[in-house]
Amino acid sequence: MNKKPIILCLALLALGWGTHALAQYTPEEAAQKAQWEDFLKTAEVIGQEQLTGPEAVTNPWELKLKKGDVIHNALWKNVSGRPKGYIDSWKYEIAAYEMDKLLGLDLVPPTVERRFREDRGSCQLWEEYEMSLKTKTEKNIKTPAIKIMHWNRCTYLQRAFDNLIANEDRHMNNLLITKDWRIYLIDHSRSFRTSKKFTTELLYTEKGKEGNKEMKELPRAFVEKIKGLNFEMIKKAMGEYLTDDEINAVLARKELMLAEIDRICKKYGEDKVLY
Repeated sequence: MNKKPIILCLALLALGWGTHALAQYTPEEAAQKAQWEDFLKTAEVIGQEQLTGPEAVTNPWELKLKKGDVIHNALWKNVSGRPKGYIDSWKYEIAAYEMDKLLGLDLVPPTVERRFREDRGSCQLWEEYEMSLKTKTEKNIKTPAIKIMHWNRCTYLQRAFDNLIANEDRHMNNLLITKDWRIYLIDHSRSFRTSKKFTTELLYTEKGKEGNKEMKELPRAFVEKIKGLNFEMIKKAMGEYLTDDEINAVLARKELMLAEIDRICKKYGEDKVLY
């Protein structure tokens, strides 16, 4: 997939093209998503390697896939249950991608269900990237001045997305940065929590456990999409990948998010928060 300079995204932002102005996929790449989904489902596996170690806690498989003249890597996982003490499910990987599509964010790489080694699992396109947030932080790599506004706004969108899906496992290794300073969000198998902790409070607020991490700037179009979420819409998009309880937990967080966005608008001014 050809990567276009982030300047294109900034230009679209200036024109006010809603949430897609911040999408990490260019319009051309977004148009290819259906093709990549088909590729992930139907391409031949010509190489495979199971990933292990402290940074591969779900022991996924890196697959090399081939269809026609196209060869591309993907990440397959079938984690389920509580293998490391946390509720983990490959189904949440697919649900996160479908939620990303529903909201028009284009932050999560194409992810589908695929059988491998006779098991069901999630199969996610392996996107090329320059570094993880961990590398950026450890090496003190500065965000280029021309990218700072875009970077900050994408950070706020990441917080909003993780707030909605209750992703308790966002860390610096699963936020990936491309050479042209776009980001991809991967690894969502510890999302969609239903306990009281995740339906009565948000992960990212001014009083979060990691300090003030508000959703300070958000696209108006994105907020409108959040307002429009309902049970039937989510059920149709996520199918069997979310239970009714998990969908209702999303809707509970939706209300928390709208209240939090309203609070932030009153604090900073709506014209400074929503664009």
